[in-house]
Amino acid sequence: MSSNQLAGAAGEALVSFLVHHELGWVLRDQRQLDVGIDGQIEIVDDGKAAGLLLGAQVKSGPSVFKESAPEGWYYRPSKRDNVDYWLRYPMPVLLVLADNATKRAYWQLVSTWTLVSTGIGWKILVPRVNELNANAKDDLRALATSQHTDLASDLVALLHKTAQEKVTPPDETDVPASAAKARGRAALLLNDLEANSPSVSADIDGKGVRALLTQLVGVGFGHLDVLLGYRLPNSSALVDVVLCGTDPCTAEAIYVLVELKAWANARALFDDLVLADDSALPTLHPVEQVRRYRDYLVHGGPGLKPESVHCLAYLYNAHETAIAGLNEDGDAPLYTVDTGARLAEQLRTVFDAAPLAETQMAADLLLDLRRTPPKAFLKAAAEEIQGRERIVLMDEQQVAFTLVTNAVEQAALSHRKTVVVVLGGPGSGKSTIAMSLYAELARRGQRVYHATGSRSFTSSLRTHIGFDNPQARAMFKYINNFTDTEPASLDVLLCDEAHRVRESSVSQHGARGAWTPRSQMEELITAARVPVFFLDENQIVHPGETGSLASITAAAQRLGRDVVAIHLRGHFRSQVLDAWVDGLLRLNSPVRSTPWSEMATRSDCDAVVHSANSPQELESWLRSRQEKEGGIARITAGYCWTWSDPITENGTTMLLPDVQIGEWSRPWHAKPGKPVPGVPQSDSWATDERGFGQVGGVYITQGVDYDWVGVIFGNDFVWRGDRWVARRKYSHDPVVNRAAESDFTRLIRNTYRVLLTRGIRGVCVYSVDQQTQEYLRAMVG
Repeated sequence: MSSNQLAGAAGEALVSFLVHHELGWVLRDQRQLDVGIDGQIEIVDDGKAAGLLLGAQVKSGPSVFKESAPEGWYYRPSKRDNVDYWLRYPMPVLLVLADNATKRAYWQLVSTWTLVSTGIGWKILVPRVNELNANAKDDLRALATSQHTDLASDLVALLHKTAQEKVTPPDETDVPASAAKARGRAALLLNDLEANSPSVSADIDGKGVRALLTQLVGVGFGHLDVLLGYRLPNSSALVDVVLCGTDPCTAEAIYVLVELKAWANARALFDDLVLADDSALPTLHPVEQVRRYRDYLVHGGPGLKPESVHCLAYLYNAHETAIAGLNEDGDAPLYTVDTGARLAEQLRTVFDAAPLAETQMAADLLLDLRRTPPKAFLKAAAEEIQGRERIVLMDEQQVAFTLVTNAVEQAALSHRKTVVVVLGGPGSGKSTIAMSLYAELARRGQRVYHATGSRSFTSSLRTHIGFDNPQARAMFKYINNFTDTEPASLDVLLCDEAHRVRESSVSQHGARGAWTPRSQMEELITAARVPVFFLDENQIVHPGETGSLASITAAAQRLGRDVVAIHLRGHFRSQVLDAWVDGLLRLNSPVRSTPWSEMATRSDCDAVVHSANSPQELESWLRSRQEKEGGIARITAGYCWTWSDPITENGTTMLLPDVQIGEWSRPWHAKPGKPVPGVPQSDSWATDERGFGQVGGVYITQGVDYDWVGVIFGNDFVWRGDRWVARRKYSHDPVVNRAAESDFTRLIRNTYRVLLTRGIRGVCVYSVDQQTQEYLRAMVG
């Protein structure tokens, strides 16, 4: 018997022992049947079989624990693992990782919301907290009781499938090096493709581009300038092909955006979603996808003239009979193998036979658009809510929007209640989707509220969106306001910044809610037919914050609700800056982080990063940027200084300059309920122009973005050798200091990640610790 076989046998024996001695249940060996499941766990009550079963797939040996994460371990099923079989199995299946060395085992339910697509296979996170012991009995019994339910609604099954699309936030190596992956004349690019030239990026859809350019060159437009893989301004969205030329009537620049699809067949699902080939994952209709790219260029900030941007979709592998019902009439046609000739004729009506220099000028103009600063979120949200201008959602943003609105319709028709979770990092568009959903659902007459756990964020929404409308202001609430809400009295509850959900609704803002045996999560779930949670688990900065996919799923299962997880992989601000931040903090434990000086050479990067030699220089840098380029600038810091109450001297109330570094000192922002003349109240510090004179902490900055942010690293988080070290004795946060040692480093790291990702146009960093300061300088370069 090989060492792997011995380890496997030992692991299965360990799991059998734990099931019997810890749970008091029975594990029946199924290996001799060779059906892909190692065993079946039968639940036993008082010595009698309860008729409840769980499948168990056991993996053991050091290799299954090699891919560690803060929350647990990732297991990547091999080709020998029949994932489809696990999902179709007539009972819930547990993946169990057995550690023969420590005699412990850990489990995770195999489902379409725990499996994550990697593009070439799957991975599944097995949490450390899911130890196979007596504490797991209730959770495992609940899973066995569910028996996978019947998934009566096709919608819910499809929504569950979207969870497979989760993608790890990109690190700096994933960010494209230019605004377009390739550029050139159509005829020359076609020659390069035919010759497999390295000048054309390997990750471009070569077959699709070749098919398109062949049509283009065939009608005499080989001179057009072509951009391949064009990145939209302030976004991670890529347009497959942009054809650049001039209008035959006006001689002005004109563009055709082309979305290429390799699909052989596709069918309409509902609204603007389709199912392609054999996939069960809903995706955006290609015409709607490219139409939104166009709308973004016209209305989303860059401001191109509507008549100058055309768009189309080209399914170059599909025949008309294979996409029945997918064709759309209108301003964005869809072409297939059978209609390629019509595509070429359309292009002849769009473009002038202009000299090369003019087509290049059109391309240059488009590439320069990415230097336009992004529109502030609060301004865009106000325009959406007040009906002046719609926010343009793209890609997964629009998929999430459609799935939620359809879930609302299904809830009304079938009374099936679904909990939706939208996950994404900074800049992925979570709050943007929430605002768009609120506006649309309110227009439809739905009973909808928006709630957050951030006093600053909610206050900013009330001020900027409902400033002259008391009814609108009342729509923005806190997540602890639903203690007494009647079950399902709302159609939709949009919980933004949901990682800040607490264990109970005792207010962190002063007043105490009515006592309830339910958790705050259960209160939110029961309040609406369709509660929607928007969260970033890497922004949990408080030990009392429980908002995570796991906690939402557990609460929903206790209440008999379906759970839908939608993972946003898009990025709608400086992707390069956020990637640098993650590398700086070693969030994903990269072997080597890239200095900003190397990343900033990329032409899709408009952000600015600076390392200050003193707090005076940091403050001066922020003030200069704000004065010269506009926008909001704020100074922030880790919670490493005392936060004093205001004092009154000679009849004047003032803040104390608690944040002292050498000769430089500034006060923290005002405390809630303790106003100071001439100083903004705490919940308006983020947006009031007078806020620049005070220092903001993580709790007031979370959920709010600024144009320019300065971040002062305190002694609670320092760089030593090749890693970050969190030091409890320097932290002045009384709550975080009570956190377990295993959580403390994560919470402090997340704190600085929140602070560093608040600046959408630029960030300046400084540390009071010399070694950390040297590391920051090196990482800026």
